[in-house]
Amino acid sequence: MTTTPHRVVIVGAGFGGLEATHRLAGSPVEITLIDRRNHHLFQPLLYQVATASLATSEIAWPVRHLMRDRRDVTTLFATVSGVDADRRCVLIDDGSEVPYDTLVLATGARHAYFGHDEWEQWAPGLKTLEDATTLRRHILVAFERAERETDPAKRAARLTFVIVGAGPTGVELAGTIAEMAHHTLPADFRNIDTNKARVVLIEAGPRVLAGFPDDLSAYAQASLEKIGVEVVLGQAVTEINREGVVFGGKLLEAKTRIWAAGVRASPAAEWLGAPADRAGRVQVEADLTIPGHPEIFAIGDTVLINAWDGKPVPGIAPAAKQQGRHVAETIKARLRQEPTGPFRYKHSGSLAQIGKRLAVIDFGRIKLRGTIAWWIWGIAHIYFLIGLRHRLSVALSWLWIYARDQRAARLITQGSSKVV
Repeated sequence: MTTTPHRVVIVGAGFGGLEATHRLAGSPVEITLIDRRNHHLFQPLLYQVATASLATSEIAWPVRHLMRDRRDVTTLFATVSGVDADRRCVLIDDGSEVPYDTLVLATGARHAYFGHDEWEQWAPGLKTLEDATTLRRHILVAFERAERETDPAKRAARLTFVIVGAGPTGVELAGTIAEMAHHTLPADFRNIDTNKARVVLIEAGPRVLAGFPDDLSAYAQASLEKIGVEVVLGQAVTEINREGVVFGGKLLEAKTRIWAAGVRASPAAEWLGAPADRAGRVQVEADLTIPGHPEIFAIGDTVLINAWDGKPVPGIAPAAKQQGRHVAETIKARLRQEPTGPFRYKHSGSLAQIGKRLAVIDFGRIKLRGTIAWWIWGIAHIYFLIGLRHRLSVALSWLWIYARDQRAARLITQGSSKVV
């Protein structure tokens, strides 16, 4: 008599989804891994593609290649449109269905414009490779247009870069764009002085890096201002349009606007009619299952769970990996008919880069800043990359930038030189 393997469907090939897939190796299961993109993305370094520090191929890997030796895994390049929990089927947008015995939703998050979705066309966010290459084009084209512009006011607008939101992504983008303008690009242009570029970081709250301790937040702000970033705190953006950004009742003309102020979870809660918070994150049970559906797990940016000493688990890569590991261990324990326990998050620390030689790190009792923090930040990120070739490539790119202020990925793609 043959036993049918337990069917596990994992939606999303991000950190959580891949970790669950990896941890289920050797178990009596058949895994179907579904993602609307064909690659796994190392999202923490996405801003470095947007700022021409790294190439797309250095932070992304084809999912099929990662699963090539896993005969128990079937990879589907498809877009999920819903879940039929009663029939235990994942619904695909082409009308097909994928049945499951256990479902893992690791569907990530998208941009949130706080009720102003029309701002997206003027201030793109940064969540995908497409977003990164689009932003890279915006940033590099701004300097090219300024080189040809003869009107001083229009040239100033071309050379003004506004980042909305001073979390880690906003801080990292602002610092890197400022260093590009002041160190990488000056010798490349003849008609403009790129040192005159304005990088403006706008935050509605009272400080940058709100998730970090006050002293590290203050250090980050001082460091940003030292490298030429204008930090505006306590000012909410009220309008974004073709001309620029409105805050404090005034319009700041800027041709490059970047949104780093908020995210919204995927529609997983809507698919299941599950409880969710204002950002759309599913409020899961202690073991990461959907209320009323013990056969469905949700992990990563998709969920809200107070499993960090009573505090919400942060939406970062290590947290998603821990959740993916917990789900895999829970599935294996269930198959062995053994008891399972709740998810407990262990925080390894918070890291943010400020510039090519500066970073801040919060390990709890230990706090680091400056160059030593930058080296630790770099080593930590290289550790999470997949494969020796990618680790060496990224390390060499960073060392070259560190030593020579040169960024090799300054390629303008996705369009012509037509003035817009």
